[in-house]
Amino acid sequence: MGYSIISFIIVLGVLIFFHEFGHFLLARFFNVGVETFSIGFGPKIYKKKLGLTQYCLSIIPLGGYVKMIGENPDTVIAEQDISRSFSHKKPYEKILIVAAGPVFNFLLAILIFYFIFQFSGLYLIKPIVGGVDKNSPAFIAGIKKNDHIKKINGINIHSWENMVEIIKNSKGRDVKILLERKNKIFSVIIKPGTKMTKNIFGENIKRYIIGISATGESFHKSLNPFQALSQGLKQTWYIIKLTILSVIKMVDGSISAKNLGGPIMIAQMAGEQAKAGITSLAFFIAMLSINLGIINLFPIPVLDGGHILFFGIEAVTGKVISDKVKEKSNQIGITLLIILMAFVFYNDIVRLFSGS
Repeated sequence: MGYSIISFIIVLGVLIFFHEFGHFLLARFFNVGVETFSIGFGPKIYKKKLGLTQYCLSIIPLGGYVKMIGENPDTVIAEQDISRSFSHKKPYEKILIVAAGPVFNFLLAILIFYFIFQFSGLYLIKPIVGGVDKNSPAFIAGIKKNDHIKKINGINIHSWENMVEIIKNSKGRDVKILLERKNKIFSVIIKPGTKMTKNIFGENIKRYIIGISATGESFHKSLNPFQALSQGLKQTWYIIKLTILSVIKMVDGSISAKNLGGPIMIAQMAGEQAKAGITSLAFFIAMLSINLGIINLFPIPVLDGGHILFFGIEAVTGKVISDKVKEKSNQIGITLLIILMAFVFYNDIVRLFSGS
């Protein structure tokens, strides 16, 4: 349990630091004075003042904040501080400062994936046929075990995953496959068939196949810095899409909201990933960072997305949202967040006592 708590604090510390550092960096870029940069809430364990800013480490590690001059429009700003006041900045500057937190969460994920791919490379399955289903399109075309797939529709095939992606995207149209068998090259034309299978959400989907399986033999591919960055961007974008799709499916009822987890679940998973090794823990941090970035962009008052919405309206209309509207909106936002937090804590406790 102690191992999980330590891992939990490390994971949250990294996520919160990058998120708040994004706000801090853009605030300083637009010459906004930052009074406090805090990791955590509540009583301060450690604090140090450098220039205008007090840097703090607080006792509750469930968030953090950057307090800027003029962040609250009701605050009386000294004449000499107006140029450094957040509320006196242009709408687009305020939007960029607020959006920088989630953006830095995405950048953290890209950075982590980059280093993982740079140092670990890729482990891919060789495009060699391990088995052929009877009466499948591949069987009818004469494909046999141990055939090496070289090209599909003129595209070089470097891995099994590469081949599967091309077949999937064929939409059932004929594909020309170039094969190597016992040092002889020949080609076949196959019309992919369909098979009903389940996707990652457990939904039935139609998948295009030709009826072959892999040998399972893998190979390691080293990546140069540009390839590692490309893979990092692809991985980040894939998880962003998957996360947004998961949220949509929870809203429409396709996925049970019981899958949501809170601090207890995160602590348990952080401990498990830490035991599995630094790479597993890093991957877990990247996943959580993406989730944190997306959640903060939801247009809910008190979240970054809610502030961006208000400043966006200000930019379009030229009018600042009234304090009364902001106050009511923030009350609604806080209520929604409290309900969500209570729900994920309930899920965590049910999982904890059910042993699942």
